[in-house]
Amino acid sequence: MLKSFILFPIAAVLSVSAQAASLPGDTASGKKLHDANCTSCHNDSVYTRKDHKVKSLQGLTDQIHNCEHMTDVKLEKNQVNDLVKYLNESYYKFK
Repeated sequence: MLKSFILFPIAAVLSVSAQAASLPGDTASGKKLHDANCTSCHNDSVYTRKDHKVKSLQGLTDQIHNCEHMTDVKLEKNQVNDLVKYLNESYYKFK
């Protein structure tokens, strides 16, 4: 029984890490894209405010596409994946 108390938290942490790692994309590339493109319109507070509109990974992807449209920036699919991964790991923590 004591083993299960020790193993359960370890398994939970590994499960969350595996889910985040399973997202396609590269976090470091996403940060570079974010710093080069996103911070010209807003700072990081848009991700941490209580009333943020993004509620899911799909919503995050949709918002990135909306920002592309608003700024006339064209991103490749892998760049969108990089941004989603960076923003999710840094701020949103969606599963």
